[in-house]
Amino acid sequence: MFFIFTICHGEIMSRNIVLSVQNLKKIYSGKIPYVAVGGISFELKEGEILGMLGSNGAGKTTTIQMLLSTLKATSGSIQYFGKDFFTYRSEILKHVAFASTYVSLPWMLTVDQNLEVFSRLYGLSAAERKERIEPLLERFGIAGKRKSFVSQLSAGQITRLMLVKAFMIRPKIALLDEPTASLDPDIAQDVIEFVIEQRKKFGTSILYTSHNMAEVGEVCDRVLFLQQGKIVADDLPQSLAKSVAVSRIQLQVGDGMKRTVAIAERLKMRYKIEHRTIEFELDESQIALLLSALAEAGVIYTNINILQPTLEDYFLHMVKKGGKK
Repeated sequence: MFFIFTICHGEIMSRNIVLSVQNLKKIYSGKIPYVAVGGISFELKEGEILGMLGSNGAGKTTTIQMLLSTLKATSGSIQYFGKDFFTYRSEILKHVAFASTYVSLPWMLTVDQNLEVFSRLYGLSAAERKERIEPLLERFGIAGKRKSFVSQLSAGQITRLMLVKAFMIRPKIALLDEPTASLDPDIAQDVIEFVIEQRKKFGTSILYTSHNMAEVGEVCDRVLFLQQGKIVADDLPQSLAKSVAVSRIQLQVGDGMKRTVAIAERLKMRYKIEHRTIEFELDESQIALLLSALAEAGVIYTNINILQPTLEDYFLHMVKKGGKK
């Protein structure tokens, strides 16, 4: 069994490492070999929600497929619960669940039939099936669709059904690939709350991919950023956001727009104007300097909005820089 030690308020606390990935590679052969995943290493701790970010083609889905063994790795090692995945695959997968917006279930089976098949494959008893499935269907608002064929469901309903299928086994680890991508905002928020609740209630460890940066910042304890098949960052969401070191200030100017522009140009700050609103892009340390200069120039503004760097700012920065920090 592997452990990781962290300091919390002066006390040493240990948390089991439930997933360890070392130098994992996926290379597609051909005249010009394509490196989809280029030797990544990371760990997932017990009860942790680990985000995996990156633009399309960065290697996120390929990594998850290798973690499920639906795609064979070229090289590297995967260990779940301290055991080699390739040796103990069947035993391990009883405790690992998967849900994705981009994967469906057999279309010509009903919701009930699909859940019956998968619950039996996972070894759930009749009592466990009865106890777990109905509350999850109710939670995700699809209890009334039990007799419907999957082909009759909307994309959002299929996504919610995938989540029911994943969490009815009460997994130790859940691999969630874009779990809210096809959902309306209110249902997506409910899914986020559900994921956090599963971690709190059952200690579930979760690997979570999403293109919604606000969602990742809310859900994830730690974030990996993949670029061209490599992990180029591994840190707390707020730390990644702050590493961009760029803030934005929006001012609705009542009088003195020309003076405001002159100040921005003198201080060499980037800005853009829309009607009577000007937005500055500046280092956080320059905010006080700007506001002082505006006051000295007698600029009158009726509204101010200071926007701190976000995870989305970091994402855009990394994509633009091609993974260079």
